[in-house]
Amino acid sequence: MRRPELPPDFRELLDQELASGSLPRVLEHSRSGLARGKYLHWDKVRYHTPPGGLSHRSWWLGLKLARNSLYKRVPLADVRGYPFQYVLAPPIPEYLHEIDLGAGGLIQMPEPITNPDTRNRYYVSSLIEEATRSSQLEGAPTTRKIASEMIRSGRKPADQGEYMILNNYRTMQRIGQLKKDRLSKDLLLELHRLITKGTLENPAAEGRFRTPDERRVVGDPYGDVFHEPPDAERLEDRLRAMCDFGNGTTPKHFVHPVIRSIMLHFWLAYDHPFVDGNGRTARALFYWSMLRHGYWLCEFLSISSIIIKAPAQYYRAFLYTETDDNDLTYFLTYHVKVLRRAVRELHEYIQRKTQQLEALETFVRASAELNHRQRALLSHALRHPTYRYTIESHSTSHKVVPQTARMDLHDLCQRGLLIGTKIKKRWYFAPAPDLEAKLRNPL
Repeated sequence: MRRPELPPDFRELLDQELASGSLPRVLEHSRSGLARGKYLHWDKVRYHTPPGGLSHRSWWLGLKLARNSLYKRVPLADVRGYPFQYVLAPPIPEYLHEIDLGAGGLIQMPEPITNPDTRNRYYVSSLIEEATRSSQLEGAPTTRKIASEMIRSGRKPADQGEYMILNNYRTMQRIGQLKKDRLSKDLLLELHRLITKGTLENPAAEGRFRTPDERRVVGDPYGDVFHEPPDAERLEDRLRAMCDFGNGTTPKHFVHPVIRSIMLHFWLAYDHPFVDGNGRTARALFYWSMLRHGYWLCEFLSISSIIIKAPAQYYRAFLYTETDDNDLTYFLTYHVKVLRRAVRELHEYIQRKTQQLEALETFVRASAELNHRQRALLSHALRHPTYRYTIESHSTSHKVVPQTARMDLHDLCQRGLLIGTKIKKRWYFAPAPDLEAKLRNPL
């Protein structure tokens, strides 16, 4: 990935404008801190035409002066001790509002999500999606189809990539149980231990911070170093500060919960406290924070499935922040866009599946090959895939004799729509795992 061009030196630009007496004109055309309506890094600004006949360098100075008056600091410092800061620039406030409405609180979701019998299918599917895509971001070659087969069948992983995915899946499950816990060193180490189990060259590095002799840098295959994290000796203090931030103890000013969650993602990735697995742990920490703050729909979201479509943008958001006075606005803007898109796509997916389900029910109710009792049972089964029917329950529900109920159920078994199991002397009938597909594509 190309390294972004570093911005011009701020002090040098300011001295030049003061000496020329043109600073008022610079400020006049840069008051919002936005370049053509967007919060852009110098790497992008230099390709746009400046307003008012300004040079690119003068325009950049004006943008920086406007932003400096709006910055809010967070208790994260870089390796030199300089703080990170951010601006709630457009479109961040607008997207935060949409995320608040679409991912938390008392949002109204379709019955497939609220119904305990069907919500687990969506939950497991989302966990598999996030586990797969997050692992692929770190180099796992396995496809989603293979990963889904492995997890659903319970078979043992065949290689390191599959171990990564299974670990991610189990970690996401565990996060749902940890969401009420406070952030602590033990919680961080547990997440890392779960994520890296059986995948590190040195198994002893699972669930512990890197040591001074385990120097790690972030770079590309060609030897270019993009990020050098803090020394290992400083990790305990830095991560203690991160826990205070994650638990809402700091800073004194209000930080929106989504912003706080995204910053935790950046913080852990910046400190790079582990020998490996930092990216996956950072994304897991983001999910933990979102769930802890009541964004319950995040259990069904996959941010990694959005990130992996254009991974260079994800990594560039880190670089833009580090190369422009520790300005987290770039990272925040990128991630609220990703999260907003993930929320929208989930709502669209659920709506689409709900419409498909309703269409199937309409088809079933109109089927001439089935009697009204069988049609009613299949409509129920589509919404309750874990339900078990018996001859007695079917007989009671439709006020027919047991022999008629038995014929109804066994006929549905012969059609492959139900699976019958005899336990001792009693028959139980469950919806076929692929019931929707069979109804959609009848033989």
